[in-house]
Amino acid sequence: MKRLTLLPGLLFLMLQAAFSQESGSCKPVNLVCDYLVNPLGIDNPAPRLSWMLNDARKGARQTACQVIVDKDSLELIAGKGTIWDSGKKDSEQILITYSGQELRPFTKYYWRVNVWDKDGVKSSSAINSFETGMMGMEHWQGAWISDNKDINYRPAPYFRKVFDARKKIRSARAYIAVAGLYELYINGEKIGNHRLDPLYTRFDRRNFYVTYDITSQIQKGKNAIGVLLGNGWYNHQSMAVWDFHRAPWRNRPAFCMDVRITYEDGSVEVVSTERDWKTSSGALIFNSIYTAEHYDARLEQKGWNTVNFDDSKWNGVGYRAVPSQNVVSQQVQPIRAVETIPVKIWKKLNDTTYVFDFARNMAGVTRIKVSGEEGTVVRLKHGERLYDNGRVNTSNIDVYHRPVDNSDPFQTDILVLSGKGEDEFMARFNYKGFRYVEVTSTNPLVLNENNLTAYFVHSDVPQKGMIHTSNALINRLWWATNNAYLSNLMGYPTDCPQREKNGWTGDGHFAIETALYNYDGITVYEKWLADHRDEQQPNGVLPDIIPTGGWGYGTDNGLDWTSTIALIPWNIYMFYGDHKLLADCYENIKRYVDYVDRTSPTGLTSWGRGDWVPVKSHSSKELTSSVYFYVDTKILANAAKMFNKTEDYKYYSALANKIKNAINDKFLNRETGIYGSGVQTEQSVPLQWGIVPEELKRKVARNLAKQVEAAGFHLDVGVLGAKAILNALSENGEAETAYKLAAQDTYPSWGCWIANGATTLLENWDLNATRDISDNHMMFGEIGGWFYKGLGGIFPDPENPGFKHILLRPNFPSGLNELEARYQSPYGEICSKWERKKNRIVYHVTVPANSTATFYAPDNVKGERAVKLEAGKHILELPIKRAVY
Repeated sequence: MKRLTLLPGLLFLMLQAAFSQESGSCKPVNLVCDYLVNPLGIDNPAPRLSWMLNDARKGARQTACQVIVDKDSLELIAGKGTIWDSGKKDSEQILITYSGQELRPFTKYYWRVNVWDKDGVKSSSAINSFETGMMGMEHWQGAWISDNKDINYRPAPYFRKVFDARKKIRSARAYIAVAGLYELYINGEKIGNHRLDPLYTRFDRRNFYVTYDITSQIQKGKNAIGVLLGNGWYNHQSMAVWDFHRAPWRNRPAFCMDVRITYEDGSVEVVSTERDWKTSSGALIFNSIYTAEHYDARLEQKGWNTVNFDDSKWNGVGYRAVPSQNVVSQQVQPIRAVETIPVKIWKKLNDTTYVFDFARNMAGVTRIKVSGEEGTVVRLKHGERLYDNGRVNTSNIDVYHRPVDNSDPFQTDILVLSGKGEDEFMARFNYKGFRYVEVTSTNPLVLNENNLTAYFVHSDVPQKGMIHTSNALINRLWWATNNAYLSNLMGYPTDCPQREKNGWTGDGHFAIETALYNYDGITVYEKWLADHRDEQQPNGVLPDIIPTGGWGYGTDNGLDWTSTIALIPWNIYMFYGDHKLLADCYENIKRYVDYVDRTSPTGLTSWGRGDWVPVKSHSSKELTSSVYFYVDTKILANAAKMFNKTEDYKYYSALANKIKNAINDKFLNRETGIYGSGVQTEQSVPLQWGIVPEELKRKVARNLAKQVEAAGFHLDVGVLGAKAILNALSENGEAETAYKLAAQDTYPSWGCWIANGATTLLENWDLNATRDISDNHMMFGEIGGWFYKGLGGIFPDPENPGFKHILLRPNFPSGLNELEARYQSPYGEICSKWERKKNRIVYHVTVPANSTATFYAPDNVKGERAVKLEAGKHILELPIKRAVY
């Protein structure tokens, strides 16, 4: 008996000792180069190198760091860095820009980090690498080639070349630049798992190339390269209201490729695109990024991408001009088929008609495996809704399609069967927005749930955040928001994955905080802001869809939408502590603000789209657009101060104050605390964006809360109000009202969608609306970020961005018993977790190593208002002042 009681105690001591030893260690981990792990094809001459500190001790921090870089990993093991040695820097910095010897193209560099912890003890990271790519147009050897067909020729071009690798191979890389889309094959094997590469850009101003390690695919002796090109946004053959078929860059797809082989003896051979390549059409008889793909399995040329294929009937290729003089490496998290989703429900309507339900709205593609009579035409119609008769209804999403005939049906893949056993088809150069698929055929088919599979396709950004609460509706709403966000991330944020696929600027910045709390999307946003810079007019004006073939430079492409040029770089700086994007966009923001300043000398402007898709109340466009003018100008002034642009700082600070005063002078009734007519959007937007004088914030917020209460805790806003209202309430003493609004499940509310079966966010509050009725839209998506802010209370500190210092301002509304918010910051995981225990809140906090936090107590708890927290885990017991918040 004595032994049984002692042994657990001894075991506890041993475990405690082991834990203490483990938690006493400090190590730099999660090394990334330009936010990618061991990237290939880096073009940046000064890449950013960053890491985290793995140290679970209380007060853990880095007191010094050293970065060393070498071409030989053994040198790093020996502690040497002949390419760059930053030297020991007394710094807590975890992001350093490379500043060593000039980086050479086609070179692999190894790097590691040494850090010194709070006690001055040194530790070293594992060795990581980055490999440079072309680093300049002059290093390309290949020519741009095409099949010389007309832009209206529908079959996709296939290309091939056989070459001989005569010696033993040490390494091989493929560098491929494409105007359009592509799939690359070596000896019959598809290279890589990306989809829809290269990403969509303004093709006449910037083109991407992608780098692959193909060492294991190249063999000594004969090898075959195969390339299949798709149209993408480059050659838009489908007709739609956005006029992409009239894009100034439009042409038949073309590509350029260098295969660079390094042999064991150190010699290098480059196999590149030239006129000795051959081309042909094949089974892919039509492809449109907007509508669908058509595939005739009878036309398959088996083995077309292998060495022994007979290409005697194939044609020669021709040269093409380079699409732009800016061909750069695609250093962006790629689009992939991230999740496989099986059929949940299926129904046979007749011998030639089946309907499949995946029980989830998504962006992606489907794969069908089917056998049937030769020449049987199989149609796969993808949609979000069903008619009463059970068939797929696309009427809510095909409204902007303008087909010239019925040969290009919307979101409908067409497969012609070979009659030679099982045919398999999945769209390569297209994606769709759908939940349901209707399969029809010209001859009877026997199908079941195993014949069709869906793939959720999106930019494969790592997840960084997690929300879990005691309210099932909130949990489901958080999940649906993320599902909608990912459905609309395809190398740029889109509005919807079906009807438009457009990079609407407003939708992008309305959801930016939701995006950054939940996903590591910096590479996508850096890419998209480069698109902004490509699209900006010399006078500073931006279109409201980016990229664009020309549509979007209308009369409403104003501040409430195109403030992306300022808001997204600023949010990236807040979340990552990295000001590179802000610096890259500084002159663009300045040109943009200057244009509005010239055209709106009073400080007030009505330039914009306004509070799009409101419930019923309409807001002053002059009020909301002027607020965004202020926000952009304030960001510009802050950036000017950061970059030591003294004169700019003075000028734009004064301009921001002028705009703010003009808004308040015209729209604020200081006696009543009401802006404009007092509707929800007009009250919340000035609160959200810092327009309201400090002494009036609580009064304005109380008026807003009264409006919400009078509406039965329902929304009466459009997109601008939806971005602002929850923050305006919860950050100004009205968190209880904000929570009731967020947790509402009847119309109009976010929760109403979920209560009625939605698995994504919708475009219209009204489920019975007759326009603006996409069922997968992101413009109302701010709520996904608000869960971290308004409930979890996790905020970056503008004075110490990147969560170097964390502001913790959680709220404990009476209707919620538990919340857990986790966010992987650049310093490590932040956890803000609380649960209600009768008359107190038990609050658990994790502050990552090398970071600090300040906890600010909400009004409904007793105790100290502000508590400083060092790195480590903390538990706070917080007595509640009153039963009702």
